[in-house]
Amino acid sequence: MTAELVQQISTALNSVIDPEIGRPITELDMVESVTVDERGAAEIRVLMTIEGCPMRSNIERMAAEAAATVPGLTEVRVESGTMSEEQRKRLVDSLRQGRREIPFNRPDSLTRVLGISSGKGGVGKSTVTANLAAALASLGHRVGVLDADIHGFSIPGMFGVTDQPTKVNDLLMPPEAHGVKVMSIGVFVPPGQAVVWRGPKMHRAIEQFASDVFWGDLDFLLLDLPPGTGDVAISVAQLLPSAELMVVTTPNSMASDVALRIGSLASSTQQSVIGVVENMSWMDLPDGTRMEVFGAGGGERVADELSSAQGRRVPLLGQVPLEQPVREGSDAGTPIVVSDPTSPAAQEFLRIASAVAKPRGLAGRKLKLTVM
Repeated sequence: MTAELVQQISTALNSVIDPEIGRPITELDMVESVTVDERGAAEIRVLMTIEGCPMRSNIERMAAEAAATVPGLTEVRVESGTMSEEQRKRLVDSLRQGRREIPFNRPDSLTRVLGISSGKGGVGKSTVTANLAAALASLGHRVGVLDADIHGFSIPGMFGVTDQPTKVNDLLMPPEAHGVKVMSIGVFVPPGQAVVWRGPKMHRAIEQFASDVFWGDLDFLLLDLPPGTGDVAISVAQLLPSAELMVVTTPNSMASDVALRIGSLASSTQQSVIGVVENMSWMDLPDGTRMEVFGAGGGERVADELSSAQGRRVPLLGQVPLEQPVREGSDAGTPIVVSDPTSPAAQEFLRIASAVAKPRGLAGRKLKLTVM
Protein backbone atom coordinates (compact mmCIF):
# COMPACT_ATOMS: atom_id res chain seq x y z
CA MET A 1 0.00 0.00 0.00
CA THR A 2 2.84 2.39 0.85
CA ALA A 3 4.56 1.77 -2.49
CA GLU A 4 1.29 2.41 -4.28
CA LEU A 5 0.83 5.73 -2.48
CA VAL A 6 4.39 6.76 -3.37
CA GLN A 7 3.64 6.02 -7.02
CA GLN A 8 0.38 8.01 -6.90
CA ILE A 9 2.17 10.98 -5.30
CA SER A 10 4.90 10.86 -7.94
CA THR A 11 2.22 10.87 -10.63
CA ALA A 12 0.45 13.81 -8.97
CA LEU A 13 3.72 15.77 -8.89
CA ASN A 14 3.81 15.60 -12.70
CA SER A 15 1.30 18.46 -12.60
CA VAL A 16 3.68 20.78 -10.72
CA ILE A 17 5.31 23.08 -13.28
CA ASP A 18 8.47 25.02 -12.52
CA PRO A 19 7.31 28.64 -13.02
CA GLU A 20 10.57 29.75 -14.64
CA ILE A 21 11.44 26.76 -16.81
CA GLY A 22 7.87 25.82 -17.68
CA ARG A 23 8.31 22.05 -17.30
CA PRO A 24 7.16 19.53 -14.66
CA ILE A 25 9.47 19.30 -11.66
CA THR A 26 9.51 15.51 -12.09
CA GLU A 27 10.85 15.90 -15.64
CA LEU A 28 13.56 18.25 -14.36
CA ASP A 29 14.70 15.75 -11.68
CA MET A 30 13.78 18.24 -8.97
CA VAL A 31 11.97 15.61 -6.87
CA GLU A 32 14.71 13.97 -4.82
CA SER A 33 12.54 11.63 -2.77
CA VAL A 34 8.98 10.68 -1.86
CA THR A 35 8.26 8.56 1.23
CA VAL A 36 5.10 7.50 3.02
CA ASP A 37 5.18 5.99 6.55
CA GLU A 38 2.84 3.39 8.03
CA ARG A 39 0.50 6.15 9.30
CA GLY A 40 0.01 7.49 5.78
CA ALA A 41 2.12 10.61 6.33
CA ALA A 42 3.94 11.64 3.15
CA GLU A 43 7.26 13.44 3.03
CA ILE A 44 8.50 14.99 -0.22
CA ARG A 45 11.92 16.48 -0.78
CA VAL A 46 12.23 18.89 -3.70
CA LEU A 47 15.52 20.31 -4.99
CA MET A 48 15.64 23.93 -6.14
CA THR A 49 17.90 24.79 -9.05
CA ILE A 50 19.84 27.43 -7.09
CA GLU A 51 20.32 28.58 -3.52
CA GLY A 52 17.87 31.37 -2.74
CA CYS A 53 15.55 30.38 -5.58
CA PRO A 54 12.78 33.04 -5.74
CA MET A 55 10.21 30.36 -6.64
CA ARG A 56 11.01 28.11 -3.65
CA SER A 57 7.85 28.81 -1.62
CA ASN A 58 5.61 28.58 -4.70
CA ILE A 59 7.06 25.21 -5.73
CA GLU A 60 6.79 23.85 -2.18
CA ARG A 61 3.15 24.97 -1.99
CA MET A 62 2.26 23.51 -5.40
CA ALA A 63 3.94 20.21 -4.53
CA ALA A 64 2.01 19.98 -1.25
CA GLU A 65 -1.29 20.79 -2.97
CA ALA A 66 -0.67 18.20 -5.70
CA ALA A 67 0.23 15.47 -3.20
CA ALA A 68 -2.81 16.30 -1.07
CA THR A 69 -5.07 15.17 -3.94
CA VAL A 70 -3.93 11.56 -3.40
CA PRO A 71 -6.55 9.72 -1.30
CA GLY A 72 -5.42 7.81 1.76
CA LEU A 73 -2.79 10.26 3.03
CA THR A 74 -3.05 11.57 6.56
CA GLU A 75 -0.42 14.29 6.21
CA VAL A 76 1.81 15.89 3.56
CA ARG A 77 5.14 17.51 4.38
CA VAL A 78 7.35 19.18 1.78
CA GLU A 79 10.93 20.21 2.40
CA SER A 80 13.39 21.62 -0.09
CA GLY A 81 17.10 21.60 -0.73
CA THR A 82 19.36 22.79 -3.53
CA MET A 83 20.79 20.92 -6.49
CA SER A 84 24.47 20.05 -6.46
CA GLU A 85 26.74 21.51 -9.11
CA GLU A 86 26.67 18.18 -10.97
CA GLN A 87 22.87 18.06 -10.87
CA ARG A 88 22.63 21.63 -12.17
CA LYS A 89 25.05 20.78 -14.99
CA ARG A 90 22.91 17.80 -16.00
CA LEU A 91 19.81 20.01 -15.93
CA VAL A 92 21.41 22.72 -18.08
CA ASP A 93 22.70 20.09 -20.53
CA SER A 94 19.22 18.62 -20.84
CA LEU A 95 17.65 22.04 -21.40
CA ARG A 96 20.25 22.82 -24.06
CA GLN A 97 19.70 19.32 -25.45
CA GLY A 98 23.43 18.79 -25.25
CA ARG A 99 24.27 21.64 -27.63
CA ARG A 100 25.32 25.25 -27.11
CA GLU A 101 23.75 27.02 -30.04
CA ILE A 102 20.94 29.38 -30.96
CA PRO A 103 17.88 27.10 -30.79
CA PHE A 104 15.89 29.17 -33.29
CA ASN A 105 18.39 28.27 -36.02
CA ARG A 106 17.82 24.55 -35.74
CA PRO A 107 16.14 23.04 -38.82
CA ASP A 108 13.33 21.67 -36.65
CA SER A 109 12.60 24.95 -34.84
CA LEU A 110 8.96 26.01 -35.13
CA THR A 111 9.53 29.45 -33.58
CA ARG A 112 8.77 32.36 -35.88
CA VAL A 113 11.28 35.17 -35.35
CA LEU A 114 9.99 38.68 -36.12
CA GLY A 115 12.26 41.74 -36.10
CA ILE A 116 10.25 44.90 -35.40
CA SER A 117 12.14 47.66 -37.19
CA SER A 118 11.88 51.32 -38.10
CA GLY A 119 13.84 53.74 -40.21
CA LYS A 120 14.01 56.34 -37.45
CA GLY A 121 13.31 56.75 -33.76
CA GLY A 122 10.14 58.22 -32.29
CA VAL A 123 7.64 56.21 -34.34
CA GLY A 124 6.57 53.96 -31.45
CA LYS A 125 8.41 50.83 -32.54
CA SER A 126 8.85 49.53 -28.98
CA THR A 127 5.21 50.27 -28.18
CA VAL A 128 4.18 48.24 -31.21
CA THR A 129 6.53 45.42 -30.18
CA ALA A 130 5.19 45.25 -26.62
CA ASN A 131 1.54 45.37 -27.62
CA LEU A 132 1.95 42.93 -30.51
CA ALA A 133 3.65 40.49 -28.12
CA ALA A 134 0.87 40.88 -25.55
CA ALA A 135 -1.75 40.49 -28.28
CA LEU A 136 -0.17 37.28 -29.57
CA ALA A 137 -0.01 35.95 -26.00
CA SER A 138 -3.68 36.79 -25.47
CA LEU A 139 -4.49 34.75 -28.57
CA GLY A 140 -2.91 31.72 -26.91
CA HIS A 141 0.58 31.83 -28.43
CA ARG A 142 3.81 31.35 -26.50
CA VAL A 143 5.76 34.57 -26.96
CA GLY A 144 9.13 36.01 -26.07
CA VAL A 145 10.58 39.49 -26.62
CA LEU A 146 14.31 40.05 -27.05
CA ASP A 147 15.12 43.72 -26.58
CA ALA A 148 17.85 44.23 -29.19
CA ASP A 149 17.85 48.00 -28.74
CA ILE A 150 20.94 47.88 -26.51
CA HIS A 151 21.48 51.63 -26.22
CA GLY A 152 17.83 52.67 -26.08
CA PHE A 153 16.17 49.75 -24.28
CA SER A 154 12.60 50.33 -23.13
CA ILE A 155 10.96 46.88 -23.17
CA PRO A 156 11.45 46.13 -19.42
CA GLY A 157 9.61 49.31 -18.48
CA MET A 158 6.79 48.63 -20.92
CA PHE A 159 6.22 45.21 -19.33
CA GLY A 160 6.85 46.34 -15.77
CA VAL A 161 9.82 43.97 -15.41
CA THR A 162 12.24 44.94 -12.65
CA ASP A 163 13.67 41.61 -11.49
CA GLN A 164 16.84 40.16 -12.92
CA PRO A 165 16.55 36.70 -14.50
CA THR A 166 17.37 33.64 -12.44
CA LYS A 167 20.73 32.17 -13.46
CA VAL A 168 21.20 28.40 -13.46
CA ASN A 169 24.92 27.95 -14.15
CA ASP A 170 25.33 29.85 -17.44
CA LEU A 171 21.67 29.59 -18.48
CA LEU A 172 19.28 32.49 -17.81
CA MET A 173 15.58 32.09 -17.09
CA PRO A 174 13.81 35.12 -18.58
CA PRO A 175 11.30 37.04 -16.45
CA GLU A 176 7.70 36.79 -17.61
CA ALA A 177 5.03 39.49 -17.59
CA HIS A 178 1.55 39.50 -19.13
CA GLY A 179 2.20 36.05 -20.58
CA VAL A 180 5.37 37.19 -22.40
CA LYS A 181 8.97 36.18 -21.65
CA VAL A 182 11.26 39.22 -21.69
CA MET A 183 15.01 39.62 -21.97
CA SER A 184 16.82 42.94 -22.16
CA ILE A 185 20.12 44.46 -21.14
CA GLY A 186 17.89 46.87 -19.23
CA VAL A 187 17.25 44.33 -16.46
CA PHE A 188 20.97 44.35 -15.62
CA VAL A 189 21.67 48.09 -15.84
CA PRO A 190 21.10 50.41 -12.84
CA PRO A 191 18.60 53.24 -13.47
CA GLY A 192 20.15 56.18 -15.27
CA GLN A 193 23.27 54.33 -16.36
CA ALA A 194 24.14 54.35 -20.05
CA VAL A 195 25.28 51.30 -22.00
CA VAL A 196 28.43 52.50 -23.77
CA TRP A 197 29.14 49.65 -26.17
CA ARG A 198 30.35 49.41 -29.73
CA GLY A 199 29.29 46.98 -32.43
CA PRO A 200 31.22 43.81 -31.45
CA LYS A 201 30.04 43.92 -27.86
CA MET A 202 26.43 44.49 -28.90
CA HIS A 203 26.74 41.57 -31.33
CA ARG A 204 27.93 39.34 -28.48
CA ALA A 205 25.11 40.48 -26.19
CA ILE A 206 22.45 39.60 -28.74
CA GLU A 207 24.13 36.26 -29.40
CA GLN A 208 24.08 35.49 -25.67
CA PHE A 209 20.44 36.53 -25.30
CA ALA A 210 19.55 34.18 -28.13
CA SER A 211 21.68 31.22 -27.04
CA ASP A 212 22.14 31.50 -23.26
CA VAL A 213 18.52 32.23 -22.33
CA PHE A 214 16.10 29.35 -21.84
CA TRP A 215 13.21 30.62 -23.95
CA GLY A 216 11.43 27.28 -24.03
CA ASP A 217 9.15 26.27 -26.88
CA LEU A 218 8.04 29.62 -28.30
CA ASP A 219 5.61 30.23 -31.11
CA PHE A 220 6.98 33.74 -31.64
CA LEU A 221 10.18 35.55 -30.70
CA LEU A 222 9.88 39.30 -31.28
CA LEU A 223 13.02 41.39 -31.57
CA ASP A 224 12.74 45.06 -30.68
CA LEU A 225 15.41 46.40 -33.05
CA PRO A 226 17.03 49.82 -32.73
CA PRO A 227 15.98 52.33 -35.39
CA GLY A 228 17.93 52.41 -38.63
CA THR A 229 20.12 49.90 -40.42
CA GLY A 230 23.26 49.83 -38.27
CA ASP A 231 25.33 47.22 -36.47
CA VAL A 232 22.52 45.52 -34.57
CA ALA A 233 20.31 45.05 -37.63
CA ILE A 234 23.24 43.42 -39.43
CA SER A 235 24.08 41.26 -36.40
CA VAL A 236 20.50 40.01 -36.18
CA ALA A 237 20.58 39.05 -39.85
CA GLN A 238 23.78 37.06 -39.21
CA LEU A 239 22.76 35.48 -35.90
CA LEU A 240 19.10 34.81 -36.75
CA PRO A 241 18.98 34.40 -40.53
CA SER A 242 15.38 33.14 -40.44
CA ALA A 243 14.14 36.41 -38.88
CA GLU A 244 11.47 38.26 -40.82
CA LEU A 245 11.06 42.03 -40.60
CA MET A 246 8.04 44.15 -39.76
CA VAL A 247 8.38 47.86 -40.50
CA VAL A 248 6.83 50.48 -38.21
CA THR A 249 6.25 53.99 -39.52
CA THR A 250 4.01 57.00 -38.96
CA PRO A 251 1.86 58.74 -41.57
CA ASN A 252 4.16 61.70 -42.22
CA SER A 253 6.40 61.68 -45.28
CA MET A 254 9.73 62.01 -43.44
CA ALA A 255 9.12 58.86 -41.38
CA SER A 256 7.93 56.93 -44.42
CA ASP A 257 10.94 58.03 -46.47
CA VAL A 258 13.45 56.67 -43.95
CA ALA A 259 11.36 53.53 -43.36
CA LEU A 260 12.03 52.56 -46.96
CA ARG A 261 15.69 52.02 -46.01
CA ILE A 262 14.58 48.86 -44.21
CA GLY A 263 13.69 47.46 -47.62
CA SER A 264 17.24 48.08 -48.78
CA LEU A 265 18.57 46.31 -45.67
CA ALA A 266 16.24 43.37 -46.22
CA SER A 267 17.43 42.99 -49.80
CA SER A 268 21.07 43.03 -48.68
CA THR A 269 20.53 40.47 -45.93
CA GLN A 270 18.01 38.35 -47.88
CA GLN A 271 15.35 38.84 -45.24
CA SER A 272 11.64 38.99 -45.89
CA VAL A 273 9.51 42.00 -44.94
CA ILE A 274 6.15 40.62 -43.81
CA GLY A 275 4.30 43.90 -43.53
CA VAL A 276 4.02 47.51 -42.41
CA VAL A 277 2.36 48.93 -39.30
CA GLU A 278 1.40 52.59 -39.36
CA ASN A 279 1.43 53.97 -35.81
CA MET A 280 -0.21 57.17 -34.52
CA SER A 281 -2.37 57.23 -37.65
CA TRP A 282 -5.01 59.62 -36.32
CA MET A 283 -6.67 60.87 -33.17
CA ASP A 284 -10.36 60.25 -32.60
CA LEU A 285 -12.01 63.43 -31.32
CA PRO A 286 -15.02 63.65 -28.96
CA ASP A 287 -17.30 64.80 -31.82
CA GLY A 288 -16.57 61.60 -33.77
CA THR A 289 -14.20 63.14 -36.29
CA ARG A 290 -10.58 62.20 -36.83
CA MET A 291 -7.59 64.48 -36.60
CA GLU A 292 -4.66 63.30 -38.70
CA VAL A 293 -2.00 64.80 -36.48
CA PHE A 294 0.95 63.53 -38.54
CA GLY A 295 -0.62 63.58 -41.98
CA ALA A 296 -1.86 60.58 -43.91
CA GLY A 297 -0.81 57.89 -46.34
CA GLY A 298 2.69 57.12 -45.07
CA GLY A 299 2.02 53.48 -44.20
CA GLU A 300 0.36 52.70 -47.51
CA ARG A 301 3.20 54.39 -49.37
CA VAL A 302 5.85 52.37 -47.53
CA ALA A 303 3.92 49.14 -48.16
CA ASP A 304 3.63 49.90 -51.89
CA GLU A 305 7.30 50.76 -52.32
CA LEU A 306 8.47 47.80 -50.27
CA SER A 307 6.27 45.58 -52.42
CA SER A 308 8.12 46.80 -55.49
CA ALA A 309 11.51 46.33 -53.82
CA GLN A 310 10.69 42.83 -52.52
CA GLY A 311 9.03 41.67 -55.73
CA ARG A 312 5.91 40.57 -53.87
CA ARG A 313 3.07 42.15 -51.97
CA VAL A 314 4.04 43.64 -48.61
CA PRO A 315 0.75 44.45 -46.86
CA LEU A 316 -0.17 47.35 -44.63
CA LEU A 317 -1.01 45.20 -41.61
CA GLY A 318 -2.74 47.90 -39.61
CA GLN A 319 -3.12 51.53 -38.61
CA VAL A 320 -2.96 52.18 -34.87
CA PRO A 321 -4.74 55.33 -33.66
CA LEU A 322 -3.04 57.86 -31.38
CA GLU A 323 -4.48 57.34 -27.89
CA GLN A 324 -3.29 58.68 -24.56
CA PRO A 325 -3.98 55.36 -22.72
CA VAL A 326 -1.42 53.65 -24.98
CA ARG A 327 1.29 55.95 -23.67
CA GLU A 328 0.01 55.66 -20.10
CA GLY A 329 0.04 51.87 -20.31
CA SER A 330 3.62 51.87 -21.58
CA ASP A 331 4.68 54.11 -18.71
CA ALA A 332 2.88 51.93 -16.16
CA GLY A 333 4.27 48.63 -17.47
CA THR A 334 0.94 47.34 -18.80
CA PRO A 335 0.37 47.27 -22.58
CA ILE A 336 -2.98 48.68 -23.71
CA VAL A 337 -3.88 45.21 -25.03
CA VAL A 338 -3.86 44.03 -21.41
CA SER A 339 -5.18 47.12 -19.60
CA ASP A 340 -8.01 47.98 -22.02
CA PRO A 341 -8.42 45.29 -24.69
CA THR A 342 -11.64 46.85 -26.03
CA SER A 343 -10.04 50.21 -26.88
CA PRO A 344 -9.61 51.04 -30.60
CA ALA A 345 -5.81 50.83 -30.38
CA ALA A 346 -5.90 47.48 -28.56
CA GLN A 347 -8.38 46.11 -31.07
CA GLU A 348 -6.06 47.13 -33.92
CA PHE A 349 -3.08 45.46 -32.25
CA LEU A 350 -5.16 42.30 -31.84
CA ARG A 351 -6.17 42.46 -35.51
CA ILE A 352 -2.51 42.82 -36.53
CA ALA A 353 -1.58 39.87 -34.31
CA SER A 354 -4.28 37.74 -35.92
CA ALA A 355 -2.98 38.67 -39.37
CA VAL A 356 0.59 37.80 -38.43
CA ALA A 357 -0.16 34.54 -36.63
CA LYS A 358 -0.33 31.34 -38.59
CA PRO A 359 -0.26 27.65 -37.65
CA ARG A 360 3.14 26.29 -36.72
CA GLY A 361 4.71 23.80 -39.06
CA LEU A 362 7.74 22.96 -41.14
CA ALA A 363 6.14 23.79 -44.49
CA GLY A 364 8.48 25.91 -46.56
CA ARG A 365 11.45 25.37 -44.26
CA LYS A 366 14.74 23.86 -45.36
CA LEU A 367 15.21 20.59 -43.54
CA LYS A 368 18.48 18.79 -42.99
CA LEU A 369 18.21 15.44 -44.74
CA THR A 370 20.54 12.50 -44.56
CA VAL A 371 20.67 9.87 -47.34
CA MET A 372 20.93 6.38 -45.88
